[in-house]
Amino acid sequence: MEEPESKKQINEECIINRLPGDLIERIFFRLPVSTLLTCRGVCKQWQNFIRDPQFAASHLQLAPSYALLFFPQGLVSGVLYPSDAILIDEAWSPSTCAVPVIGPDDFLFGSCNGLLGSYTKTSTIKIANLATGECLHLEKPSKNVKGDHYCFYSFGFHPVTKEYKITHFLGDCVNGRPHNKDRFNIIQVYTLGDEKWKDIRTPEPLSLISVRNSGVVNVDGKMYWLTEDMLVSWQHAVISFDLSEESFATIQLPAEREDQDRYGPRKFWIREMHGKICILTAQPSRYDPRALLGELQIWTLENTVEQQRWSKKYNIKNPPNYIPGPHSVHRDRIMTQLYNSVCSYELFSENFEIDLSKKLKLFDSKPRWMYNMQSYIVVKSLVSLDVYKKAGIVRRPKQQVGWELKKWKAWEDKRREAEDIRYRVHKHEHALFGNAEKMGKMYQSLQDKPHDVAERLRAELNQVLQDMPHNPSQPKSPRRLNWVEQKQDYEKLMARSVKLKERAQAHDNILSIIASFKSDKVNFCGFKLLNYPCFLQQPASLLLVSFLATCLICHNNEAN
Repeated sequence: MEEPESKKQINEECIINRLPGDLIERIFFRLPVSTLLTCRGVCKQWQNFIRDPQFAASHLQLAPSYALLFFPQGLVSGVLYPSDAILIDEAWSPSTCAVPVIGPDDFLFGSCNGLLGSYTKTSTIKIANLATGECLHLEKPSKNVKGDHYCFYSFGFHPVTKEYKITHFLGDCVNGRPHNKDRFNIIQVYTLGDEKWKDIRTPEPLSLISVRNSGVVNVDGKMYWLTEDMLVSWQHAVISFDLSEESFATIQLPAEREDQDRYGPRKFWIREMHGKICILTAQPSRYDPRALLGELQIWTLENTVEQQRWSKKYNIKNPPNYIPGPHSVHRDRIMTQLYNSVCSYELFSENFEIDLSKKLKLFDSKPRWMYNMQSYIVVKSLVSLDVYKKAGIVRRPKQQVGWELKKWKAWEDKRREAEDIRYRVHKHEHALFGNAEKMGKMYQSLQDKPHDVAERLRAELNQVLQDMPHNPSQPKSPRRLNWVEQKQDYEKLMARSVKLKERAQAHDNILSIIASFKSDKVNFCGFKLLNYPCFLQQPASLLLVSFLATCLICHNNEAN
C-alpha cells in the first residue's frame, strides 16, 4: 500500500535534514549569492544555515572577484547623464544590467566585502549590499558644508575588530563655510552600528587637494592617502590611518623614485593592487594633467614584521592615457580608458612597453568623459546590514530620490519607448517564426515553377524570409539595462523594426503581383482576388500566409 501523502512528505523532509552539515556547507560554498538567496526558502534549516554570519564570512573568502567600473553623473554636451556602473567578470565579459543599488544621483566612494558606499547630494550617505540589495541610509557627519565632495569620503573594514568604518575628510570650516579649502585637520569617523560620528584630529594640517587628486585606498584595516611632506621640501609622503587604533603614521616614498624625467616633474597617485598599497608615478600632459606621458612606474609596499619596504613592480613604457582608481588591476591586467573605449592590457614583466594592438577592448564608453571613470574590485557577498539598522544615525531619505525625480523623466521616457518597441517587434517576429516552416514549404514549391510570376514572387518571398530569426528573442526581463547595453539594445531594436518594415513592403508587393497577374477573373478555390484590400486589415503574419497559400494554389492550377 502507498504511504499517506503527509507521511511521505515528512520522510522526504527528514532525508534533506539528515544530509551531513559539512556536505551542505561544501556545496553551498560553491554557489553564487543569487542561488543561495533562493535556497533560503527551501527549508528552515537551510535558511538558518545560510543566514549564519560565520557561513557568510567563509563564503566571502571563496567568492569570485569582479571589476566594477563606475561612471559618475555629469553633463555631456549639455545632456545630464546619470551615474552608472559596469561589472566585469573573471572572463572579462561586461555586464548588461544596471547595478540596482547605484542610483542615478549616487557617487561611489568605497567598496569592501560586497558593500558599496555612496555619497548623495541629499542629507544622507548610503551603504548597500551589491548582491542582496540591502541598503542603509546614514546621516551625514556635517550638514550644509560648502564644497563637500564624494572623494572626501572613504569606506573600510578592519579584519581583527570586524568593524566597518566610514571616514570623512573635513576641510577647515567656519559656520559651515570653507575657511581653508586646501587643508584639513579633522577626520570624521563613523563605525556601523554606533549612534554618532566622532572627530579625530590629525597631528598637523594636511593637504585636502592631495586627497582629491591622488585618491584614498583601504588595505588590511588601514586607510592610506598621499600628502605633501613639509619636512622634506614639500615632497609627497603616504599617510596611514589605523581604523582600529584611530591613529596616524607617515610612510616615506621610495628613495629610488624619479621625481623628474625628460618631460618635467612627475605626478603621484595611490592605488591598491592585489591587496597591497602601490604608488603610480608618471609625467602628466602639459595640456591635460590627467593624461600620462613618458614612463609609468608602479611601486608596491611590502609589509613585513620587521619593516616596510618599497619595491618597483613595473616600469611601463608608452602607458595608456588614463589609469582609474582606487583599484587599477584586475586579474593581472591593468584597466584604462583610451579615448572612447575602456580597455585592459596584460602586465607582462617588470619592464615592458604597452602594445596598443594587443589591448582587450571591453566596451565603447562614448559619450562619457574620459577621465572620470573609477574602478573597484568587488565581490558578491551575504554580509547583512540588519544588525546596524537600529542605530540612531540611520535615516530614511526625506527627499524624493532616484529615477522618480523630474530631471530623469526624459531617460525614463526613452526606456519605456524602447520597451514598447521591443514588445511590438517581438510580437510580429514571433508570429512570423510560428509560420516559418509552412512558409518554407510553400517557397520550395514555387522554386519549381518556371512562370515569370513565380520568379517575381520568389524574389519577394526571399525578401521576407532572408535573415528571419531562427528563434526570435524573447522580450527582455524588466531589469534596467546599464547605459552601454541600453545604447546597443536600442540600436538593435531600430534595426529589427526596419527589417519588419521591409517585410511588410514585400507583403504589399506580393499582393500587387498577384492582383496584376490574375485581376478579378480567376477564382482561387472560391476566393476572389478582387477582395484583397480587406486582407490588409489583418495581422501581417496571417496576411502573408494567406498570400503564400493563394500563390501556391494559383501555380498548382497552372501546372494542372
